Amino acid sequence: MGLDEVSQKPHERLAAWLAEDMAAVNGLIRERMASKHAPRIPEVTAHLVEAGGKRLRPLLTLAAARLCGYEGPYHIHLAATVEFIHTATLLHDDVVDESHRRRGKPTANLLWDNKSSVLVGDYLFARSFQLMVETGSLRVMDILANASATISEGEVLQLTAAQDLRTTEDIYLQVVRGKTAALFAAATEVGGVVAGMPEAQVEALHAYGDALGIAFQIVDDLLDYGGVDAQIGKNTGDDFRERKLTLPVIKAVAQADAEERAFWQRVIEKGDQREGDLEQAHAIMSRHGAMEAARQDALRWVAVAREALGQLPEHPLREMLHDLADFVVERIA
Repeated sequence: MGLDEVSQKPHERLAAWLAEDMAAVNGLIRERMASKHAPRIPEVTAHLVEAGGKRLRPLLTLAAARLCGYEGPYHIHLAATVEFIHTATLLHDDVVDESHRRRGKPTANLLWDNKSSVLVGDYLFARSFQLMVETGSLRVMDILANASATISEGEVLQLTAAQDLRTTEDIYLQVVRGKTAALFAAATEVGGVVAGMPEAQVEALHAYGDALGIAFQIVDDLLDYGGVDAQIGKNTGDDFRERKLTLPVIKAVAQADAEERAFWQRVIEKGDQREGDLEQAHAIMSRHGAMEAARQDALRWVAVAREALGQLPEHPLREMLHDLADFVVERIA
């Protein structure tokens, strides 16, 4: 292994190993996001699809299929399907959250309008189901259709739970399993299914994706507050400003005294946020060890992901997936 490979991050090594497959996925995405009759569809889709990002979910599908020895063409279709589902949810999320920036660029709903974002998202969902059908596998369609429904269910649950101080860690986990982990789990599971792997190994791939997705979201929630030891900066606090009850806040609320609970009611439930409130929220979470406790939860989910990989064939891609799980939490080490 050369020095360049050692210095690469796990998702970069995955991308390099799967570069030929990923090029085929990108070609299929460009082909299927075209529209003869509605040029706004490829305009909006290209803005988001080509804005960067790690393409982690389609990489997981490709990696799972290749790890399981798959040599056919349909892992390309499934990876494109996963990316279309993800892109559709991002378009819808930005409308729901009234977001103005994504990956450092203006969101589609800001550049065009909410109607365009919602309708193009719907188009991508439809395209994703066309791609599923082409695989000819009812099992694959069942997995991805269920994941799509679970994603929507998680987003609706978050609408009711996000600003309710009665939200528990169990409800948070249900939301995360919907909005993030469902697609991670489906992405890895369908790779095993299309490769015709035994059920135990398909279940292991699902377990890996599920646990990786949960850890990924917990880490994102921590990073929004600057991480465990970081100070609040100009790029942190979006979840706080949007009054989202994420895991570190839920943990802090559970231990709050009367004064702290009144603070959380004012800033989260009532939305009465003032200068210095973000710093105070960070101080309260630090006082109760909520950030570190959330980090420990992420580490436990990473351990679950690593354990699941033990049931899969030995392969360089298995080691990369192992390293990817570690890397998720290294971002908040």
